[in-house]
Amino acid sequence: AAGQEREITFRLGLAGRRGTDDASKLVQRFRGSAAARGALEAVYQYWNHTLGAVQVETPDPSLNVLANGWLVYQTLACRLWARSGYYQSSGAFGFRDQLQDTMALVHTEPQRLRAQLFLCASRQFLEGDVQHWWHPPSGRGVRTHCSDDYLWLPLAMCSYVLTTGDTGVLNESVHFLEGRPVNAEDDSYYDLPGRSGEAASLYQHCVRAILRGLRFGEHGLPLMGTGDWNDGMNLVGHHGKGESVWLGFFLSEVLTQFTAVARLQDDSSFAERCKAAAVLLRQNIEQHGWDGAWYRRAYFDDGTPLGSAANTECQIDSISQSWAVLSGAGDAQRARLAMEAVDQRLVRRDHALLQLLDPPFDKSQLNPGYIKGYVPGVRENGGQYTHAAIWAAMAFARLGDSRRAWELLAMINPVNHGKTPEGVATYKVEPYVVAADVYALTPHTGRGGWTWYTGSAGWMYRLIVESLLGLRLEVDKLYFAPCLPADWKAFKMHYRYRETLYHITVQQTPVGSGETSVTVDGVEQHNKAIPLVNDHQEHSVEVRVPVAEG
Repeated sequence: AAGQEREITFRLGLAGRRGTDDASKLVQRFRGSAAARGALEAVYQYWNHTLGAVQVETPDPSLNVLANGWLVYQTLACRLWARSGYYQSSGAFGFRDQLQDTMALVHTEPQRLRAQLFLCASRQFLEGDVQHWWHPPSGRGVRTHCSDDYLWLPLAMCSYVLTTGDTGVLNESVHFLEGRPVNAEDDSYYDLPGRSGEAASLYQHCVRAILRGLRFGEHGLPLMGTGDWNDGMNLVGHHGKGESVWLGFFLSEVLTQFTAVARLQDDSSFAERCKAAAVLLRQNIEQHGWDGAWYRRAYFDDGTPLGSAANTECQIDSISQSWAVLSGAGDAQRARLAMEAVDQRLVRRDHALLQLLDPPFDKSQLNPGYIKGYVPGVRENGGQYTHAAIWAAMAFARLGDSRRAWELLAMINPVNHGKTPEGVATYKVEPYVVAADVYALTPHTGRGGWTWYTGSAGWMYRLIVESLLGLRLEVDKLYFAPCLPADWKAFKMHYRYRETLYHITVQQTPVGSGETSVTVDGVEQHNKAIPLVNDHQEHSVEVRVPVAEG
């Protein structure tokens, strides 16, 4: 009746096997409003603690709202737990996908990255390749000729070990899978593999992955297989001869990072092998990957270049240029030229988006694979693939080009697409989570797609916290090397190390005012690092950095 109130509690539960009294116990346990409030309060406490590990206060409110909650929430709730979204109801684990997601959680929940390393190692075959994706709990999934999947395991492992100092993870034993190899003429097959009786340490799993990756074509570049990072380019190297320039940069980064970990394991012979392979790979990239104004994307099985000015479609692809910088493997002068080409040919300031490649595939004789089945300007086929757009922003930050790095972040930031009625009408999707795609051609220019279920969320978090705000964790020390807008005076970060809070103010000082300085509780730190001690206290930190000249 008018003025009356009622509180109604809905309960959804999941019990164990049929025939048990699990369901009855759950029903009794959560009967009544007090139990419901207690359960909800536990949810609040979990998220407050998890999202509170790193909190920032910057002059950009749209950045704050993403970095302080939504990006980590999207990564955890959608990518790791649900593994499903409105555009794809999957439930599968992607080998490379969730490794990248958990790499973004190294400050927030590093134990999840640790667990993901073991989970993924258990989906590796004896031959060193892995399941491209699989469904729990059975483990039935797809085995492919994809060439980058298995390399994310050593890269993520290096990230975890070098950041946390947990070298014990390297010696943990994990079983392999066994199953028939994919036939040379096939793209993939779907099956339930068996658990091998053979096991090896996580370190050896990573070694086996790297050895699998050291397969090269006639230009000395890594074989592309049926897709590298871009699954849609599944026909570029499906006959076993096509090569990937991007994969060359990526493999170089894996080899460089793994060299350091191999030395931690006193495996000097493999460390030297990685180092030598990286040097040779860089030489081959410069000799065969450079197109004159940017780096090529790949070579088809017949030797035809892709991502070249000589092509009528896909003359330039952003990820080869970004990873020339991010890996440090590209010639310094060429890498800068390549990023200039990205800025001039792929950044669409009129529509606030950054294309993956241009021109899109449409009518030419090039047949790179199912990417050509997408409408031009949609998804990987010349739209903004946000994953790659973030890599471009990270590359500009690595170059010290703060103006363009922050400009790209502003373009990618979904909050900015929802600030006006016109923007909302164009973008059409949620402005608080990252969209995998933004379409680049009429009549859909500027429209977002594939929200929630995208690895772009984790990468955007890393772009903000690591590339732009400059945070770097090395075991029990924090370092700051930010790339900030010139007009920012300062920002604050509240960083939780276990159960200890560090309140950090990062101030910009004028050019020529000296080097970076760090004080903790009033005491200057001559090594420019913030020592992390879990003393359950609160600490005040001041970091002074000179304005970046870029």
